[in-house]
Amino acid sequence: MSEYTATIYWQRLGAVFTDQKYSRAHEWRFDGGVTVPGSSSPHVVRVPLSDPSAVDPEEAFVASLSSCHMLFFLSFAAARGFVVDTYEDPAIGVMAKNEAGKMAMTVVTLRPKVVFAGKQPTAEQLNELHHRSHDECFIASSVKTDVRCEPVA
Repeated sequence: MSEYTATIYWQRLGAVFTDQKYSRAHEWRFDGGVTVPGSSSPHVVRVPLSDPSAVDPEEAFVASLSSCHMLFFLSFAAARGFVVDTYEDPAIGVMAKNEAGKMAMTVVTLRPKVVFAGKQPTAEQLNELHHRSHDECFIASSVKTDVRCEPVA
């Protein structure tokens, strides 16, 4: 068993608070020393109460799924003797009402474009690498969201 931590820090900074007009900007502090500016999504809470330049939980959720998939993909590709030069995934998450009528991240679509050096995988090998990566991704295995992978050739 492994544990992972993140410290989320927010402060009122003199806002009245009970009028709901407080800033949603906050920090995500990670054990390695990195601090990331966080905020509610401007789609959920309007600017200026949200900070559109900060990472919101919905974006982080999509990024976590994409990053996990990529890390497994890189490992499996290397084990198969394929050299990856670049991996880019403009992943997209969709917020909509789920079957219970609650807002949820209902679909996340990964669209990885991978550039290889030297030996190129066949389409079948590439699909197998992505399928295995999806099956092994810890984050995808942890959520109810329909996580899709649509590799870009």
